[in-house]
Amino acid sequence: MSDASSSMIAEARRDWKTDHLGMYLESGGAEGHIVDVSDIGGHRFTTTLLLKYVGRKSGKTMITPLIYGDIGGEVVIVASKGGADHHPAWYLNVRESKELEFQIATQAFRATWREPGNAERQKIWDFMEGVFPPYKGYQASTDRQIPLVIMSPIEPAERFGS
Repeated sequence: MSDASSSMIAEARRDWKTDHLGMYLESGGAEGHIVDVSDIGGHRFTTTLLLKYVGRKSGKTMITPLIYGDIGGEVVIVASKGGADHHPAWYLNVRESKELEFQIATQAFRATWREPGNAERQKIWDFMEGVFPPYKGYQASTDRQIPLVIMSPIEPAERFGS
């Protein structure tokens, strides 16, 4: 997928993403955890989390809602950017930090993160295609290998606020 096509998808879903983030934050996570993304090829009951990280250039704290999967007590997110030819900004920021925070529904955690390699990566990628089937098309549309980020909770954190 070209960056232009990815931009069109992002623009079409911008209001949805803003509304989703607002609902998640304002409800303290009581709403927004499960979303219907069947209109874009996903499932009616898709789980989402909030990822909190610090901007590598701005130094500002940012929060991004993302689809996630749970594998053996670790949480997986996908840096797909709709199959764009470059990585999403949140991923570039995460790469610059050792720890981050995430919130699933009403529970937030401080976490470490890593990227899986080789056979582990393929197993997790296959799992995540089941969580959100469009990932397969996203990967096919770009030459970059779409990164996977695996987060391991360290301790509870304060729920995110708006």
